[in-house]
Amino acid sequence: MCLIVFAWNVIPGLPLIAAGNRDEFYDRPAAPAGWWEDHPQIYAGRDLRGGGTWLGVTRAGRFGALTNIRAPGERREDAPSRGALVAAFLSGTDSAQEYADRLRDTNDDFNGFNLLIGDGDNLIWYSNRDHGDERNGQPLAPGIYGLSNDKLDSPWPKVVRTKAQFASMLCMGAPEEAYFEMLSDTTRASDCRLPQTGVSLDMERLLSSVCIESAEYGTRVSTVVKLLANQPAILHERPVR
Repeated sequence: MCLIVFAWNVIPGLPLIAAGNRDEFYDRPAAPAGWWEDHPQIYAGRDLRGGGTWLGVTRAGRFGALTNIRAPGERREDAPSRGALVAAFLSGTDSAQEYADRLRDTNDDFNGFNLLIGDGDNLIWYSNRDHGDERNGQPLAPGIYGLSNDKLDSPWPKVVRTKAQFASMLCMGAPEEAYFEMLSDTTRASDCRLPQTGVSLDMERLLSSVCIESAEYGTRVSTVVKLLANQPAILHERPVR
């Protein structure tokens, strides 16, 4: 994922609701969301190059999602696929806290990432970059959050805008279609509000929209996830391109 907004323990009977977009190069092969043959408990899309996933759930109510940290100057071509981190959590039995604690020993192995993992009891944001945020690696408090390619709740324009829309729709009890409409917004931020992440100004402009459109790279799928109390998880995915 490159943008995900989510509410944790805000709505009674709905511990988690999340909506997000996956942005990727169009020529990177991927399978749509479905049950995995090698791990039948996992329902997720699949990166056919790295073998992992950007977002998924399990029959037992585990949840995992991942965003990359935009830091082109730090990127290593030989680093392992970060999508494997989500797949390993979904296929394992560690609690979210246990899994996050174990990841601390592998921080330097991977390019920068943000990982969201939930085991039904706790939801944890873990990043392998030191953001100086005490929430990193700890159970999140109930609330509404936004995550893109920087730290949790970083005030990038698309994070701020989407969080506000998401919160409003939760209050109104909006239908699922409204969340997909929110994720389809192609409005770009004004230059004065753009972050400076080490890419060109033209690229910052391109990446500032909720739904990204370009010739080679953009939003591939939009996803809405609901983890309900004592019911199977719901994951609906829509292709964008």
